[in-house]
Amino acid sequence: MSRQAVVERFEVVAGILLDGDGRVLITERVDDGPVHGLWEFPGGKIDPDESSEAALARELIEEIGVEPLSPTHFMSLEHSYPDRHVSIDFFLVETWLNEPAGLEGQAMKWVHCMHLEAESLLPADLPVVEALQRLDSRMDCPSG
Repeated sequence: MSRQAVVERFEVVAGILLDGDGRVLITERVDDGPVHGLWEFPGGKIDPDESSEAALARELIEEIGVEPLSPTHFMSLEHSYPDRHVSIDFFLVETWLNEPAGLEGQAMKWVHCMHLEAESLLPADLPVVEALQRLDSRMDCPSG
């Protein structure tokens, strides 16, 4: 009999923090898994019986110390990694309380939206980068 690998499924939420200069906050993965050292939009797993919005607020407070104010759903997507399948809800966060800080020891950086593709982002985040760049007029990103 062949054994099929068990692929874990996760419901995840991520915040796309946008500043007034067209930059997006990304954070470095600090876990010891296969995506260690890659960059991502901050967020995490949705707990059972928790809404995406509640999970976003909880994760951003725990991970980077900010409380999102009026986040807007941006897009949802699914992505399969060799060991897991994730369903991700992405939210635009244009206003928040407190200054972002790497509360879990992770590095953070602000990157102009038109330069995100040059970063080593998680594969699941790449469609989001393309969608963000299509919003360049809303985010006041230069088109070139």
